[in-house]
Amino acid sequence: MSDLEKPLREKKPKTWVDWAVQFRWILVIFVVLPVSKAFDLWAYWGDIWSASKSEKQRQKEHDENVEKVIKRLKSRDPARDGLVCTARKPWIAVGMRNVDYKRARHFEVDLAPFRQILEIDADLMIARCEPLVNMGQITRMTVPLGLSLAVVAELDDLTVGGLINGYGIEGSSHIYGLFTDTVVAYELVLADGRLVRATCDNEYSDLFYAIPWSQGTLGLLVAAEIKLIKVKPYMKLTYTPLVGNLQEIAQGYNDAYIPRDGDQDNPEKVPEFVEGMVYSETEGVVMTGQYASKEEAKAKGNKINEVGWWFKPWFYQHAQTALKRGKFVEYIPTRQYYHRHTRCLYWEGKLILPFADQLWFRWLFGWMMPPKVSFLKATQGDAIRNYYHERHVIQDMLVPSYRVGDALEFSDREFEVYPVWLCPHRLFKTPMKAMISPEPGFEYAGRPGDTPYAQMWTDVGVYYTPRCVFKGEVWDGSAAVKKMEAWMIEHHCYQPQYAVTELNERDFWRMFDASLYQRCRDKYKAVGTFMSVYYKSKKGRKTEKEVAEEEAKISENGYNDIETE
Repeated sequence: MSDLEKPLREKKPKTWVDWAVQFRWILVIFVVLPVSKAFDLWAYWGDIWSASKSEKQRQKEHDENVEKVIKRLKSRDPARDGLVCTARKPWIAVGMRNVDYKRARHFEVDLAPFRQILEIDADLMIARCEPLVNMGQITRMTVPLGLSLAVVAELDDLTVGGLINGYGIEGSSHIYGLFTDTVVAYELVLADGRLVRATCDNEYSDLFYAIPWSQGTLGLLVAAEIKLIKVKPYMKLTYTPLVGNLQEIAQGYNDAYIPRDGDQDNPEKVPEFVEGMVYSETEGVVMTGQYASKEEAKAKGNKINEVGWWFKPWFYQHAQTALKRGKFVEYIPTRQYYHRHTRCLYWEGKLILPFADQLWFRWLFGWMMPPKVSFLKATQGDAIRNYYHERHVIQDMLVPSYRVGDALEFSDREFEVYPVWLCPHRLFKTPMKAMISPEPGFEYAGRPGDTPYAQMWTDVGVYYTPRCVFKGEVWDGSAAVKKMEAWMIEHHCYQPQYAVTELNERDFWRMFDASLYQRCRDKYKAVGTFMSVYYKSKKGRKTEKEVAEEEAKISENGYNDIETE
């Protein structure tokens, strides 16, 4: 779309908040970065200590902590104590949403001790983890064994619990689906204090399919069993430039992992990893990866790029060089590849520290990167927090892959944000219709990438400040998000709930399917104990009236009184 087709906007007068955001790097360098590094070192040694324990000892501690959760939950007085949620501080969450429900009355249950990897079973190819295990922690343990989770979300700090109750994706998702599609069992404490294990084929199978995207509103997750796969030490990564209009870029991206002959399950035709980045209305790069042995990576003529070193160029900028140098291939150590976006937080690091991508900063201070999102949120205050909601975009649009071009054009028109991230994923048909599902009748449409059991989708990730904001123009972030959400509802698309939403309750349930979720809320006595997912996702602080209405809800079974014995 040309600039002439984009709306003309008025200039916006600068306020003190604009200046505070512009010079926030001072606080980040002298406070947030050192504190982030200290916290990381503390967590690292804690992980080493945990890993040194026997599996028997870790399980014993897990069982003791579960008993504490059950005891705490049973001590709650529904008439006095408010609805149940975890005791994590509102600013700790990695997502953009500010966990406003915790600013109102609530009953806290502490899950902080649940950050151990309980078992790595190389025979059954299962990793059993507690919910606060993060991606950096799990890859540190598994990759040296030649194993990995089937889907490893890119940022180190993303946790198992967050990826299950919320949303998780990676460049392997076009094969394995979303993070929750790789989970084989959930262990939860329900509202009545029961500890249950839900799988796809046991008596709690309905709960198994209802947990994803439920935001912890059906029970308290205390462990999960997750699928492992065998991996090799290196990722052979091919960078391919894409040039043309947005529809042509989208087609080039789809062609990178969708065989034209429809042979979508053939590993010889489908790469193991896929990722796209769109840098402007006319330029993008698609990357495809295959696991490679050490012998192959170190063969004569091959280039190894250890992107994880603190002084290396940021990954998205390195990938962009393909637009000038043309298609090229290199080998990246597997664990470094998994976390390629951590150091620069995709490209958000450029906004937080405008000079942090410069060579001098990378060599001198890059070892402290990235600042932890939680500490950034803890130091921003309400004024800056609201500024980011109104003048910044962190949204994902989950769209069927044949709509990627349309989504890119919508983003260009409404957000004017670049780069844009593209990551494909399968959306599987399931025996029970969950909160998100493929388009009705997709299996009969015969579209490229689809199979009888799954539809191919793509995450169109829009994370940055719009161009018009950089120009000092007026831009209404709330209105733009409302337009995006209306477009997504119209086209059967989904918005991950970590993002700031403008949806009212009616439209929220037009986007997501409430049937199985609500049945499980009733069946497992979550209503009147745990908050509803819309209540947790809704933007803004909760009023006393909203809190009272949410607490007063009971199911048609009338189970608001929980057994306390």
